[in-house]
Amino acid sequence: MPPSGSGRPKIDPELVGFGTVVKRCREAAGLKQGQLADLVNVARSYVSHVECGRTKCRRDFAERVDHVLNASGKIVEAWDDLLEQIKQVRYPTHFVAFPKAEASADQIRVYETHLVYGLFQTEAYARVVLIDDEALATRMGRQKLLCRQPRPMISVVLEESILYRQIGSKEIMREQLKYLIELSLQEGIFIQIAMTAHFRDARASFCIATLPDRSEVAYIVKATGGEITRDPSDLTRISTVMHTLNAKALNTADSRTLIRKVIAEKWS
Repeated sequence: MPPSGSGRPKIDPELVGFGTVVKRCREAAGLKQGQLADLVNVARSYVSHVECGRTKCRRDFAERVDHVLNASGKIVEAWDDLLEQIKQVRYPTHFVAFPKAEASADQIRVYETHLVYGLFQTEAYARVVLIDDEALATRMGRQKLLCRQPRPMISVVLEESILYRQIGSKEIMREQLKYLIELSLQEGIFIQIAMTAHFRDARASFCIATLPDRSEVAYIVKATGGEITRDPSDLTRISTVMHTLNAKALNTADSRTLIRKVIAEKWS
């Protein structure tokens, strides 16, 4: 990974999200980038830059592409959503909107110490955890990522205590843990349980999103909320912790066995 301050251009996750929609629609139409470029009268490199999130196109370009690809308004809707995000989000230059990075990622690695990972929460579990209906709707909306094709590879390590920590009723916990088992059987989703122990530098929950251009964004939980970073030294340290957790946690099959045992012994 290049050092901070190198000449490598930073990719805006909002633009990557829009570009991903364009790419999916183009591929669904069976067209190559050059073919689409010819149909909308631009250079192939421009289509490439839009799809990779390196440039923000005009709305009329989004409309032309939507029409040519018979996308039924999906691309225009994504462009409007992009514009709204740009208007609403006012982060410092070092700060990015992590949910957008998460939605654009092709690999997500997570360590959770207290709660089930947000994308894996059932609605009933999330309703207990979150403060209002708007926050619940936002979380459920994020979970659409699980239905995306192709879906990102998701590797999650959960602290053992999460299985025993009651959130809501016993019925809610039973449903939640059964859902974890269902998810863990799906291709590209890996759920491991870290037994109660000391893991060096594993002091807080975190999530690492790897974008298609191989750049990374991490969200680290803090007592006051959270911190988002793209600093190479931070990412190296967090990745090292994740490798340690993956190596020392139960494997996926043994993790499912433990979850089933907890359901039977505590939540039935």
